Amino acid sequence: MNQNAFDDPRITAVGLLYEAHAGLSARFAAQFEEHGLSPVEFEVLTRLARSPGNQLRMTDLAAQTSLSTSGVTRVVDRMERDGLLTRRACPSDRRSSYAVVTAAGMQRLDETMPGHLRIIEQWFTGQLEPAALAALLDGLRRVRDAVHPGATAGSSESAPTGDGATAPA
Repeated sequence: MNQNAFDDPRITAVGLLYEAHAGLSARFAAQFEEHGLSPVEFEVLTRLARSPGNQLRMTDLAAQTSLSTSGVTRVVDRMERDGLLTRRACPSDRRSSYAVVTAAGMQRLDETMPGHLRIIEQWFTGQLEPAALAALLDGLRRVRDAVHPGATAGSSESAPTGDGATAPA
């Protein structure tokens, strides 16, 4: 192999992305553990809290988290046992159900979020000028949409409110 291939900026870009992700993930994991959450549990809570009605269909949650449907089922089962989530039947499709954040789940997220935001500011967004951050966000969205088109599944649809009505997206 040509030695110059290792100097290719594409290799550098992916390497830097991996290194930044690994460093941030380690800092996040330690902080989540202080609040009794795993990284995937925090992601699930955050995805649900940011969705209409604090809920997503299980299939959409799987698509957004890149977990398999069985993986999401296991995580939701565990979080339901811990009182952080509940399931709600989908009124329009008996085969589907929604994962819904409980009050206890929202409280855990509220307790975790200030430290999480401090880490983000210190080690990520605070390292960038506003224009650089805007450009990075645009670039990351483009890459995310190309490699993970289901990442926003269910986030803009109307979701049931629990009383048969639907909440606007």
